[in-house]
Amino acid sequence: MTRLIVVGGGIAGAGVALALHKAGFDVALYEAHPDSAEDIGAFLTLASNGMRALAQVDASAAVTAIGFPLTSMRVLDGTGAEVAHMPLGEAGTPHLQYRCLRRGDLNAALQAEAERRGIALRHGARLTSVEDGPDGVTAHFADGTTVTGDLLIGADGLNSTVRRLIAPETRPAYSGQYVFYGYTGVAPGAGEGETITMVRGSTVAFGYAVSPEGETYWFARVSDAPLADDDLAHGTPARWRDLLLPLLRKDSTPAADLVAATPDHLMVTNATELPTGTPWRSARTLVIGDAAHAASPATGQGASMALEDAVVLAKSLRDAPDIDAGLTLYETLRRPRVEHNITVSGTISRGAHTPSGPGPRGASADRPGDDELIRHLEWGTDLRQLAP
Repeated sequence: MTRLIVVGGGIAGAGVALALHKAGFDVALYEAHPDSAEDIGAFLTLASNGMRALAQVDASAAVTAIGFPLTSMRVLDGTGAEVAHMPLGEAGTPHLQYRCLRRGDLNAALQAEAERRGIALRHGARLTSVEDGPDGVTAHFADGTTVTGDLLIGADGLNSTVRRLIAPETRPAYSGQYVFYGYTGVAPGAGEGETITMVRGSTVAFGYAVSPEGETYWFARVSDAPLADDDLAHGTPARWRDLLLPLLRKDSTPAADLVAATPDHLMVTNATELPTGTPWRSARTLVIGDAAHAASPATGQGASMALEDAVVLAKSLRDAPDIDAGLTLYETLRRPRVEHNITVSGTISRGAHTPSGPGPRGASADRPGDDELIRHLEWGTDLRQLAP
């Protein structure tokens, strides 16, 4: 049986471990963090395409047990007036509804599901190097241990160690915005349930959603020069509120009150992206998810794209005659879609016009549309029949 090593136990890593296990592979998961990292990161939304990918690996129940659904989106202008209200994604199908969750909770849920299925998961395994040989690939960890397999999959995020080893010239670049994330339980009347509200402010793109418990999750994207590394390392919630509130108070929307009501649960990060054309593989080593194709968060597709990767990679390796052919098939099917997302999301972050088209947030002829994506994800389809 082919033995696969997955480095990184986040959304992409745990997701691909679940998919590979379902496809019949012997897979083991190695995570650098000493536990499931429930407290790491901000909140996110899983779009319907991400939820569809989870359904293909029978993981819907594990994820719908956390967070809350989002079935509609409304848009406010700078005066606070509602200018649009529409269904969101596949709102009529419960297991495909958009879902708002904390990133750490999603990581923990997927890791727990992997362990429940008998997938080996080791925490505290920090990768230091990879050694490719004619008969296998060996991962070396900081504690001196090693593991050898037929393929190593780097799902270790934006600052991927695996990508640095196979594509040392590639570096994430600033995408034009820094992004605040926060949540507060003391902002009554912020909005209706199961709805994400997007605010088209004069200087800030703002969005928020209210949980069934009355906790409001929000983000704010600011187009400006990047924040200095020292500021990011030593900034405090009070400092970030003082930076953001004057910008929000230029408009008459709920945004400023929500930020003012956020005490400690507030963070900020420079939004970055990887260039299109980034190498994904070298010999028996491959990167997926943000390690391969990180985009700015403007389209909100990072986690969903990672879960799509998981399913398509497992199916490609299942359907192809050997690993090399499987990796070629995977890259052929995935690169147009994920690089389109990098381009569109970066365009939004830099304040330029968003391309229009038949798909959500715009789609183009070189990116699989919804019907083609469904065929790529549907577990019973043979991907060799779908390759160009």
